[in-house]
Amino acid sequence: MSVDERYDGIIVKYNQIGEKIADPGALDSKEFAKLSKEYSDMGQVVEKIEELKVCVKERQELEEMLSGDDEEMREMAELESAELDKKIPEIELEVKVLLLPKDEADEKNAILEVRAGTGGDEAALFAMQLFRMYQRYSDLHGWKFEIMSISETGIGGYKEASANITGRGVFARLKYESGVHRVQRVPETESGGRIHTSAATVAVLPEAEEVDVLIEEKDLRVDVFRASGAGGQHVNTTESAVRITHIPTGVVVSQQDEKSQHKNRQKAMKVLRSRIYDAERAKVDAVRAANRKSQVGSGDRSERIRTYNYPQGRVSDHRINLTLYKIAEITESGELDEIIDALTAEDQAERLAEA
Repeated sequence: MSVDERYDGIIVKYNQIGEKIADPGALDSKEFAKLSKEYSDMGQVVEKIEELKVCVKERQELEEMLSGDDEEMREMAELESAELDKKIPEIELEVKVLLLPKDEADEKNAILEVRAGTGGDEAALFAMQLFRMYQRYSDLHGWKFEIMSISETGIGGYKEASANITGRGVFARLKYESGVHRVQRVPETESGGRIHTSAATVAVLPEAEEVDVLIEEKDLRVDVFRASGAGGQHVNTTESAVRITHIPTGVVVSQQDEKSQHKNRQKAMKVLRSRIYDAERAKVDAVRAANRKSQVGSGDRSERIRTYNYPQGRVSDHRINLTLYKIAEITESGELDEIIDALTAEDQAERLAEA
């Protein structure tokens, strides 16, 4: 099948789906929802294919003008041809990117987990800063950022914190953030002015629905205990905290921020499902990444992905050798789009090379 035939086939399929959803009475609600989403997803690529067809047709018409006797018309045709010669490959690339296989998790919400790594109190302060950075980034995109749990240190840092982020295309944007983030700066407690290096680990999990992961009750061990706060003081006197262990995988999730045991269990199950779903995805990604030169989208949490250097005012992403001298805008205002756009483009380029 030629490229043109493939493009024509996409348009035919798009029109067929359009005819089906135009008569919703002939479909059950589940099939209507599925076809409506497919029609919506295909709309952008069909629009680009139609634009490409128009440009190719114009280019063919200009070829005829270039072979004519009218010198003025030939000059005009040469200028327009030059523009189309540049435009057509750009549109073709856009179509190819749109036709790349979609990550089924891209449209999902996400669970964000940030944990302090090496560096003691300074690492905990950095973990808190990263968590707030993602909160501000979510605000910029109009996403809902719901804090699930926070374990604080005595000086205001976070040993670990998690949030449920909901909105359009959340996981597609945040999935490149998983990994080890490193900070280099002079801590406020450092009297000698020496630069310290600390780290925090970020995990971004696609929020899994019950249909994504089958978890059987017999595979779970559920322990309940009293929630405790900083210094071991009891937050409440009832056994509302929940620890769930998934026996086949060994995944353990604890939740204690809610006063209700039922709510804590619900939150813990949401995280448990997402961690198991993410682990299954990681196996597939590892096989795919083995065939690549780099692992931009692999989500390998042991990999050091980014350094925030305060004395130099720079943020460097090591996967794509990108350095930006705007540390305050990124960490304090959550302006991450320039980095995430570059990571997305690199991932698309790698997948195009594979294809």
